[in-house]
Amino acid sequence: MTAKWTKLSVATVLATLIFGASIAEAAGVLTIGRREDGTTFDPIKTAQNVDNWVFSNVFDVLVRVDKTGTKLIPGLAESWSVSDDGLTYTFKLRDAKFSNGDPVTADDAAFSILRIRDNPGSLWADSYKIVDTATAADPKTLVVKLTGPSAPFLASLALPNVSVLPKKVVESMGEDAFGEAPIGSGAFAVKEWRRGDRVILTKNPEYWDAANVSLDGVEWISIPDDNTRMLKVQAGEIDTAIFVPFSRIAELQKDPNLKIHLDTSTREDHLLINHEHGALAKKEVRQALDMAIDKKAIVDAVTFGLGEVAYSYVPKGALYHYADNLQRPYDPEKAKAMLAEAGAADLNLNYVVNAGDEVDEQIAVLLQQQLAKAGITVSLQKVDPSQSWDMLIAGDYDISVMYWTNDVLDPDQKTTFVLGHDSNMNYMTRYNNPAVKDLVGAARVEMDPKKREEMYIELQKMAKDDVNWIDLYYSPYRNVSRANIETFDQNPLGRFFLEETKKN
Repeated sequence: MTAKWTKLSVATVLATLIFGASIAEAAGVLTIGRREDGTTFDPIKTAQNVDNWVFSNVFDVLVRVDKTGTKLIPGLAESWSVSDDGLTYTFKLRDAKFSNGDPVTADDAAFSILRIRDNPGSLWADSYKIVDTATAADPKTLVVKLTGPSAPFLASLALPNVSVLPKKVVESMGEDAFGEAPIGSGAFAVKEWRRGDRVILTKNPEYWDAANVSLDGVEWISIPDDNTRMLKVQAGEIDTAIFVPFSRIAELQKDPNLKIHLDTSTREDHLLINHEHGALAKKEVRQALDMAIDKKAIVDAVTFGLGEVAYSYVPKGALYHYADNLQRPYDPEKAKAMLAEAGAADLNLNYVVNAGDEVDEQIAVLLQQQLAKAGITVSLQKVDPSQSWDMLIAGDYDISVMYWTNDVLDPDQKTTFVLGHDSNMNYMTRYNNPAVKDLVGAARVEMDPKKREEMYIELQKMAKDDVNWIDLYYSPYRNVSRANIETFDQNPLGRFFLEETKKN
């Protein structure tokens, strides 16, 4: 995949016309333009929306979140009960099958839970360490015992990364092969994954609610450049596209052939900081960076009034959000003095930018200009979006703007992942505060809602004081569809309900 698509070769245009025509003629095949390609179909080995948003319709979870993003509803588990001491959860599974025709069993569910807890490659292990045992009492009854009470446990089972996988298939294929060609029990099955191009899904006839699925298939097509992606949906070459640039929304809303979807989200954009790089290890330096950034100017310039300044890692509207969290004033002169006092007067930073992402590129230029006023030299390194994640993991960056959307209702998921997690280096920031990590663990097992809220308020204060990252802004999901597409919406946690989407 090229870093930015600005021109198409003659061969590519011809191929697009021929192949695009075949897609358009295919009854009920929904085409979705997205930025980057996925990374894997092994749910435990990714934390990216580009993967999870596809997982939700290829795999299924025991417990789902409803369309409002506020309630837990049955998934593969039709019902569940919890023991009086809060330690034992018993799930009754519905009659469901994987796309290969094998029944979904309690043994598969137990395998999936223990795998996300124990597998060395799991990015989510810390959230499931509370699980003591997971066993099949019978083929349709799963019993999970915890080491102690856990307020977020039930909500954590809605995470796409703990989807129920077919134990026999994973073990017989091997993890690597399964991650390329998975078998799931969702509404759609993976027919083909053309790396760097598209994921081709076909309707899964074995899905437990297949009778109510209208689409014959879905194609997630990688189109990194925002402008190209919008042009394709305007021309009718694709049915839908996600990540509409803020600057294009007003224009596209005037097109009678299109529908703009501004769905309530839990999205927060933030500036990641590599705490292991030189002066960035000092809290005072990170605080100065925070003070050197004019968040309101960024919101005004890039979101066209649709975003609002962020001031906590727990997004506005989410459980236990702290509305009175510290907001450092924009003061480049004070930031400059703080840097000098910390011995970092001539700070030079490498800023990894997602090329082709209009908003990211705009923010990069603004941040470069703003930080220069505090005496900070910022070098912009534009890379293909498929590269940036690997660079974060490797620590090959100083700063980089990324975003997060919650996948579950409870704040434990994001809190664990960004403040109290070992295996993912706290969202690749390398942030390390033992007191914060201890409080993250304590909040997970505190069953009194009032006490738990106080813990999360304290965590938001501590994270802001330490500047684990720099909060930038909250914003809605921004998607577009052709007028003949019905029910192309996301709930606040990001799930597309493609099993309900119709193409007229």
